[in-house]
Amino acid sequence: MQLKVGDIVEGKITGITNFGVFADIGEGKSGMVHISEVARTYVNDIHEHVKENDILKMKVIGIGDDGKIALSIRRALEPEKKNDGDIKKREGRPHQNSNSDNSFTWVQKRNEPESFEDMMNRFKQTSDEKFSDLKRKNPEARRSKRGANAR
Repeated sequence: MQLKVGDIVEGKITGITNFGVFADIGEGKSGMVHISEVARTYVNDIHEHVKENDILKMKVIGIGDDGKIALSIRRALEPEKKNDGDIKKREGRPHQNSNSDNSFTWVQKRNEPESFEDMMNRFKQTSDEKFSDLKRKNPEARRSKRGANAR
């Protein structure tokens, strides 16, 4: 069986460490589930969520060039069902608009975590916007004191 990213497999927990679990997924292949991929909630003690010899569904989230297989238990879980009787909560986070009226819009939460590069790009864009707002509001703040002393 040729594995590819996105496949759902059944794995038997063969080892537990403080940073994750190792699982046998059959055909002589094994993979690792990082502690952050064990449950939907914060995992303080991994032993509260899995036990050795448990057989669980896991999603293949990465296959390294060296053949190492990264697995996720939480991404293989069925989506949580929402009770229609509950008040509908907004999912996502508020995001301040770039204009200066201090208004907010609601940004949808992403299903997959952002890559580091995406987070850095978003941070840089937000930082640049805030910096340009500051420069517009106080143009004297960025002037060099060296230039004033050189006269």
